[in-house]
Amino acid sequence: MATISNKRFKTVHTYYGQLVLGPPGAGKTTYCWKMSELLRKLGRNVSVVNLDPANDSMSYKPDIDIRDLIVLEEVMAQNNLGPNGALLYCMEFLEKNMDWLINQIKGDNYTNFIFDLPGQVELYCHHKSLGNILSALTNNSNMQLCVVHLIDSHHCSDAGKFIAALMLSLNAMLKIGLPHINLLTKSDLLKKHMDKLPFGIDFYTEVLDLNYLLDCLDTDGFTSKYKKLNGALVSIIEDYSLVTFQLVNLCKEESLLNVRKLVDKSSGYVFKAEEGRHINSMLACAMGVEPETYDAELE
Repeated sequence: MATISNKRFKTVHTYYGQLVLGPPGAGKTTYCWKMSELLRKLGRNVSVVNLDPANDSMSYKPDIDIRDLIVLEEVMAQNNLGPNGALLYCMEFLEKNMDWLINQIKGDNYTNFIFDLPGQVELYCHHKSLGNILSALTNNSNMQLCVVHLIDSHHCSDAGKFIAALMLSLNAMLKIGLPHINLLTKSDLLKKHMDKLPFGIDFYTEVLDLNYLLDCLDTDGFTSKYKKLNGALVSIIEDYSLVTFQLVNLCKEESLLNVRKLVDKSSGYVFKAEEGRHINSMLACAMGVEPETYDAELE
């Protein structure tokens, strides 16, 4: 007959984190602010972590701030570095002092963390420090992470810009190697310019046959000179077949609730039944109704 040991087992606390990436102007800081407010309304313990040492004018008050550890302007002055060089220095400094960040995370009574990361894409496309920082978070803090990658939806209006956005998203997915959600932000502005888009919105969110984009590029005198290069880039994107987008309006709670559900699925967060009672008007979304269609997002 099996016996039950009287030994006490240490409870392991699991944390869940969103890594908010994207080029400057995509809406990362606004997303962190709005998403943290939404999660608090749903009854979650949320901590917003600013990991951008150049971010000194935030629309939210960070619970953990890298600027308490190192400040970009001081690095520039002390080491005679420009902004990009100083940013790399700061990331390497954080990598060497990860105990500072991990101790703060473990010392907080929070479950959900939102990390506001720098907008310089070279940090995760060409440099190793950010990848090492994320690995340390995963390995040493029992945190389940997913990436939320933001792209400004105005890139849809230009075939060349959209291909660049696709390559950037694909690069991030392959380099970071974590569950990944790609968002097209500012969908309210996209609605105003839909008549200027050469294709329907599903073409951009589902990333359909990209050869049509090549036809658009061929009509431009400048981009047509790089026909083979454009064709090679499109071929790479289609061969991997990984990138799709979700439209989001950061000013609409319904839209953010759809993103919240995708994030929860990606990170493995266990949904709590009491959530959704805090926002009566969003009850159906909060209780797990499937996200609205992309066309409905533009209504």
